[in-house]
Amino acid sequence: MKLLVVTQYFYPENFRVNELVSDLVKRGHEVTVLTGMPNYPQGRFFPGYGWRGPRREQFEGATVIRTSLIPRGNGGAVRLILNYASFALFASLAALWRLPRQDAIFVFEVSPVTVGIPAIVASWRHKAPILFWVLDLWPQSLQATGTVRAAWALKLVERGVRWIYSRCALILGQSRSFLDSIGELGTDPSRLRYFPNWIEAEYTQAVVPAVKPGRGEFRIVYAGNIGVAQDFPAIIEAAGQLAKTTPGTKWVLAGDGRMAPWVKAEISKRGLDQQFELLGQLPASRMPELFAGADVLLVALRADPVFSLTIPGKLQSYMASGKPILAMIDGEAARVVQEAGAGLVAPAGDATCLARFATQLAAMSPEELTAMGLRAREYATREFGRELLIDQLECWLQEAVQDYQRRTKNDYPR
Repeated sequence: MKLLVVTQYFYPENFRVNELVSDLVKRGHEVTVLTGMPNYPQGRFFPGYGWRGPRREQFEGATVIRTSLIPRGNGGAVRLILNYASFALFASLAALWRLPRQDAIFVFEVSPVTVGIPAIVASWRHKAPILFWVLDLWPQSLQATGTVRAAWALKLVERGVRWIYSRCALILGQSRSFLDSIGELGTDPSRLRYFPNWIEAEYTQAVVPAVKPGRGEFRIVYAGNIGVAQDFPAIIEAAGQLAKTTPGTKWVLAGDGRMAPWVKAEISKRGLDQQFELLGQLPASRMPELFAGADVLLVALRADPVFSLTIPGKLQSYMASGKPILAMIDGEAARVVQEAGAGLVAPAGDATCLARFATQLAAMSPEELTAMGLRAREYATREFGRELLIDQLECWLQEAVQDYQRRTKNDYPR
């Protein structure tokens, strides 16, 4: 098939869509990627990219067509909105004039949902069905992070989301709870599919150490976005409590994001510099090594109804690495960790419970921690295997193309 992948984020930005494109090419599909100039998460263009291009590249056998956009910057909501809107505008223009003929369109939506607009333009231009992978619920996530607070604005966004969903052949949700929320917007249940994140390639051969690293400290490792959704105020509060009872604990943070300056300042303000190790943004290739040196891996989301529906993308990779999970989450992600017997789960926002569970894990024997990590790995392999999920996606793409062609033929008989 000739497949168009529409995504605001793409290599050298680190997202699963990079692996998806590579896999689709290896399976014999002719893939074109419509994307923007890389600027996430630092908020500025990557070296070698800018307003002048490059406009066309090759990636793992796929053709990459890039459009201009306003970098997201490190500021507030206004700059972020300009970033979202500029990509939607310039990518829509590119969808009209710069793309070859397509059989199907796949949309990678980690936010913003406006990535669906150029996909709809491409669908109209090439008469191709859209499969829309929802990894971030709108308008709920805007409200939960405080990006948009006005009721009228949220209602307007909701109308836009309904419009985008109504023009998709299939809508894929990253958790089963997502499907319920999407259905509440009037989407026909027959067009909904459960499609979770898969284990990223670098973790498929992860080796689980038989014993804890002997450094005289208990290492709690977090890797990923440092933003509002991850509830770092509660994490730092838990670290402060733990410093008094279990001083040998080290919280290792690898990542960047809008709250990173605040996190660094707050750690210094509370005198917790000895309890934290801030590594900044690391390449994906470094993650297996980082995780192998951890005693437990930390995942957290704020206490909010929308986040309780989410399975954070890092959770599959954490579990595949064969390490115990220390979590401060509700809902769907909590269910996964508990169902797997992969770790301890504190309620979202409960810093005291997080500190208590960290203490319990630190007191466990190496054998107990290893067994917990192996259960995590076995569950992840069974539920989130990459080959299995890409096989399923291929079937849905074929289904969508055949159904679209059948309906088009019936609507416009020769």
